[in-house]
Amino acid sequence: MKKTGKQARRPEFHNPGGRFDTFSVHNVPRTNVRAAIVTKTSTVFREADNFQTTRTHDGKEYVTWGADDMLPYNIIDLIEKDETLSTCQIFNAEVCYGSGLKYCTEAASAGVRAEVEDFLLDNPMPDYFLGVCQDLKHFNFSVSVIILNEDGDRIVELHRKPACYCRFCPADPKTGRITKILFAPFRNLSQSDTVEEIELLDPRSPWKDLQQRMGLRATRENGAGTTSTQTRKFAILSRFPGVDSMYYPIPHYAALFKGSWYNIKRLIGEAKSSKLKNAAPIKYVIEVSPRYWDNLFSSRHIVDPKKQEKLMNEKKQEMLEFLTNVENTGSVLFTPKSITLDGKSESADITVTSIDSKTKEGGDWESDIAEAVNMVCFTMRVHSNLVGSVPGKAQTNNSGSDKRELYTIAQALQKPYRDILFLVHEIIIRFNKWKGVHVDCPFMQLTTLDEHADAKEVTTKSKNNDTDND
Repeated sequence: MKKTGKQARRPEFHNPGGRFDTFSVHNVPRTNVRAAIVTKTSTVFREADNFQTTRTHDGKEYVTWGADDMLPYNIIDLIEKDETLSTCQIFNAEVCYGSGLKYCTEAASAGVRAEVEDFLLDNPMPDYFLGVCQDLKHFNFSVSVIILNEDGDRIVELHRKPACYCRFCPADPKTGRITKILFAPFRNLSQSDTVEEIELLDPRSPWKDLQQRMGLRATRENGAGTTSTQTRKFAILSRFPGVDSMYYPIPHYAALFKGSWYNIKRLIGEAKSSKLKNAAPIKYVIEVSPRYWDNLFSSRHIVDPKKQEKLMNEKKQEMLEFLTNVENTGSVLFTPKSITLDGKSESADITVTSIDSKTKEGGDWESDIAEAVNMVCFTMRVHSNLVGSVPGKAQTNNSGSDKRELYTIAQALQKPYRDILFLVHEIIIRFNKWKGVHVDCPFMQLTTLDEHADAKEVTTKSKNNDTDND
């Protein structure tokens, strides 16, 4: 973790919501060609591991998610702008959901079954479980909140806190533990918004921590129980382990944005649309780093969103005029650039690339879009046949048996995610002393015609694997 030495403040000049116009197509003046102005998506994750602390309007300290605290919303915006990526995301969440989370009570007494049924009626599980599945697939972590009764001897409520609106408070310097989280509309946090502070159970051992807080666990020294807290609301962190993350994990699909395929796919779609609607091919691609806009707004002290948008349009027009000069006289565009610490790599804030549009007319883009779609599906670990995203007229397709196997493989790969999500419910079952109850997440297995059924439900646990809650 990088330490700042003193409290860092959120940058004063930034686009509200953390979003810039990432893709736009314009006519180049006095020519029959068009230019696409895109934001370099590789810079979305710039300084993502540069953890800084800031404070809310009511004085609560937390660790920013990315340098400007807008990283989760930038990720969501990029996902929503791509049809294949957004489809793969919801497909992965639905596969992780399976047939839904179930509290199996076959081996429980009638009284316990009645308690479990009441709990599930008060806390609808489908909405909760699909939500945490989406959080885990989008951000590699989810946050669940349990609420105890007044006596502190039963867990009576279970809630999901959407991950994009959660922020971690700084870890305790002595123990290294994160002890609190904040929940608020951080995308556009105003002075009137309430910032909820929730006690976080020890992520390494939430069950032990809960017992100690409620005075139910004896100490090793004298066998006496610990002092019971008056707190009745606790957060439990379900986190997919990463190799380089102290606070907010970076999902594996960040590779799409750090590489080139995300923009390539969008460019192909815009090129086909431009050709069909305007008979004007896209000849230039202008990549603009978000750093360029940040520095521009900061140097001119512009914070009003409308004025920022006006200045952006003016600068875009200057870039298009430059391209007209290139056509006629061959001008040179000077832009700032940055040099990495090794002194070798250079990254320009603005990059202009010329496309040879003569070799791509109409349907000739089909092989390119198929390649781009396959790269997106590969990164998302979703076979393109399963989500129906393989384009083109003469496409290869898998047999029914192959698709069934692919779906079964996709279900099998969800086991680590479900094991992580199960812990919250195992704690609830154990704390409420529901003997003979265990949690399960069956999945629908597609069958062959000789079984005379389209699908059958397959459990992931044996009936004899009940939890002993004595």
